[in-house]
Amino acid sequence: MNAPQSLHTLLQPGGALSGQELPHESAVLHVTGEAAFTDDLPELRGTLYAALVTSPVAHGRLVGPHNGVDKAALLREHGVVAVFTAEDIPGENNCGPIVHDDPFLAPDEVNYIGQVVAVVVAREMVYAREAVKKARLRIEPLPAILTIEDALAAESWVMPSKRIQRGDAAAALDAAPHRLKGSTRTGQQEQFYLEGHITYAVPREDGQLTLYSSTQHPEGNQKEAAAALNLQTKDVEVICRRMGGAFGGKEGNASIFSQSAALAAHLLKKPVKLRVNRDDDMMITGKRHDFRVDYDVGFDDAGRILGLDVMLASRCGYSMDYSGPVNDRALLHIDNCYHLPNLSVVGHRCRTHTQSSTAFRGFGGPQGMFGIETVIDEVARHLGKDPLDVRLANLYRASDDPDTLTTQYGQQIEDWVGDQVLAEVEARAGYRARRAEIAQWNAGHTGRKRGIAITPLKFGISFTATLLNQAGALVNIFNDGSVAVNHGGTEMGQGLNTKIAQLTADELGLAMARVRVTATDTMKVPNASATAASSGFDLNGAAVREACRQLRERLLPVAATELGCSAAQVTFADDAAHGPEGQRLPFATLASKAWAARVGLSQTGYYRTPEIGYDPAKLFGRAFYYYCYGAAVSEVEIDTLTGEWWLTRADIVHDVGRSINPALDRGQVEGGYIQGMGWLTMEECLWDTKGRLLTHGPSTYKIPVASDVPEAFHVHLFDGANVKPTPYNTKATGEPPLMLALSVFFALKDAVGAVAPGAGPVPLVAPATPERILLAARALRA
Repeated sequence: MNAPQSLHTLLQPGGALSGQELPHESAVLHVTGEAAFTDDLPELRGTLYAALVTSPVAHGRLVGPHNGVDKAALLREHGVVAVFTAEDIPGENNCGPIVHDDPFLAPDEVNYIGQVVAVVVAREMVYAREAVKKARLRIEPLPAILTIEDALAAESWVMPSKRIQRGDAAAALDAAPHRLKGSTRTGQQEQFYLEGHITYAVPREDGQLTLYSSTQHPEGNQKEAAAALNLQTKDVEVICRRMGGAFGGKEGNASIFSQSAALAAHLLKKPVKLRVNRDDDMMITGKRHDFRVDYDVGFDDAGRILGLDVMLASRCGYSMDYSGPVNDRALLHIDNCYHLPNLSVVGHRCRTHTQSSTAFRGFGGPQGMFGIETVIDEVARHLGKDPLDVRLANLYRASDDPDTLTTQYGQQIEDWVGDQVLAEVEARAGYRARRAEIAQWNAGHTGRKRGIAITPLKFGISFTATLLNQAGALVNIFNDGSVAVNHGGTEMGQGLNTKIAQLTADELGLAMARVRVTATDTMKVPNASATAASSGFDLNGAAVREACRQLRERLLPVAATELGCSAAQVTFADDAAHGPEGQRLPFATLASKAWAARVGLSQTGYYRTPEIGYDPAKLFGRAFYYYCYGAAVSEVEIDTLTGEWWLTRADIVHDVGRSINPALDRGQVEGGYIQGMGWLTMEECLWDTKGRLLTHGPSTYKIPVASDVPEAFHVHLFDGANVKPTPYNTKATGEPPLMLALSVFFALKDAVGAVAPGAGPVPLVAPATPERILLAARALRA
């Protein structure tokens, strides 16, 4: 890590700390174990502990009193003090983040194995957990729809299907010199955050309630708990200092647990902690949507796509959750980096009796991109071309015709650098030479084969729900010159608070040591959107910057008086205000003087993303403020006799605009790539025929570990700046890097294809587990 440099004038965008590789603000606390997560908070006297009774069947009717729960039997268990079911909820029974179709306690019907039916409260956590194992539920089984195919056949949807059309796909398909049809799949993915779901609910005086929760969306938990308990929003406070990971799984799903704990605490007037174990966490919560992708593509001899008809069908689970915007974003990203002049794409949102699929890093974008990259790969294989050449033939490009930089949803691309990023990674990786070397190597080996692939990405940044693109912040300057910042974003390990602290220090001309970013608190910054859509810093950073700007302007007259100059001549740097002749007023002295002069030292800031305007019903308009770009080259080796595989090298170039903290941004790129690799290759959700998830713990669900990271791992940040005036012209790094891992999947497909060159399409779907790799290789040999 580079040491902080001396500070200089910070009134212009990008001060002394912006661009420095400063460590994560909690790095030392994480390493030493001193970082306080929700479960580390000191417990109040009289704290009780909750556990959840869940459904053992995928679909059934709860019969009898107490919503099918034998309360009397549970209350006889050792240490149990209370049992609550849907009938005990005084207000609204809902944890659906958009449509209120999802009860947090099943009232009359269960719709998946793992759905919560009751909350058991006991004197100790072990008592509560032992009691729920013995719970008896009275359930009348009902038929269940479990798969995408079952849902398609039954036309079972959580919401109506949507379609985007551009040009005349049917006519272009009929007229195309070449035509291919195919189908592929992407799998589910468990978020597998290190810290599981947890809420500590503490009743306060006069019916108030404080929830300490591991959540990406404190405001959502606040509103839903208030509605459930017939309270006003002002009566419920939600606090989150940090999370041990989230990845979308703590956006909407956290409400299941926060409301269950809130209900028990409110009714018992006792503090209640609810911390689920990993098995229950995975059985109760939603995953990434798995997709079936059917395509019909027409193309010319160069591989240019002339017409494309695509069906995207996702397993949404039993309720809406975030399936609407997730599937919308898949449709909006079916183009990835490619100009598709004649396109018809439909998205089916399949209702099944499984956990409601939910937000996951990328939010539908990865599944849409997987679809078009599969099409590109199969076109190249059919024509016998290098897939890179087919990608280049279809890229968006600047020209006299604005249509060549217009998306299928009508947005003009203003910041196109996708071709530059792709060219840079091609050159850095030596892609062409390595492809030739791999072909030669494969010709001399039968038991093992190597593969290489290069894939680009274009990812839109903004919530597609326009109203969510707003943020607030609160900045307090104390009269000793130290500063406390509060904003509506949440820290889940991504470094949001570190970047916010860097920005605050730069805006006020301070050292980082003077700035403290405090826990997210719904009573300090109200009505905050979830920390999601890769917009955490864009929104909250801009709000903090606006608050700092107003404070700076307020301090200028005070500084000018003390320095004996005009306000226009004052600059802030080096923990001081400076005059034109070398005068220096320490910031602590300035703060004290301002307080003595009765100048307000507390300021809120507000920001809303400009320019965007999008019709979600028609899927048309300016959905995104800007785009992020990236490209990756991945090389793999497979054992054709066992299906084992190794990622031997990865080369990445990623566009982060003007980086506030390159170390954090590279970490996000590296982590996103590896997490995407896990989704596409090893993280497999397996279900039995009754709808039970079989892979619900680390012994059966495999995520990437350190040994899966390639030794040759080269990450370069693209030298560019955001054309939009985000803070310091930076770009988001949360979600986009995950799609770089598409290159791993297509490298594996390339290696499997080398088993029998020219044998036709490679029958490999995601996740490309060793079993699937082995079966695909056998199929090609046959």
